[in-house]
Amino acid sequence: MSESNEPKSGNPDLCATIFSGSVAMVGVCLTVIGLFKVVTSVKQVSTLGDDLLALDGLLFLVSALLSYWAMRHRGRKEMPQVEQMADYVFLAGLVLMVVVGALITYAVV
Repeated sequence: MSESNEPKSGNPDLCATIFSGSVAMVGVCLTVIGLFKVVTSVKQVSTLGDDLLALDGLLFLVSALLSYWAMRHRGRKEMPQVEQMADYVFLAGLVLMVVVGALITYAVV
């Protein structure tokens, strides 16, 4: 019935999920940037879509790095906060991805 003095950690599955999802989304961003460059050169349109996708890729990279850091240092007091930061950055990347998708749709059509 005694409490452990070990720091409590967040959900270990959350870090792994954020990490794998972020790494996959970095790849998606890079692929879409390449495809977007081809389409914009053919259609002769100019938009901020590729720049926003690059920013989005950086958000996902930061999220992946934070979640990896949290997984590597599991058990420390500050790791639940790092996991939460990784979660928030990942969600911001997803929201930006939707905004970029809408921007690309309206710029290309």
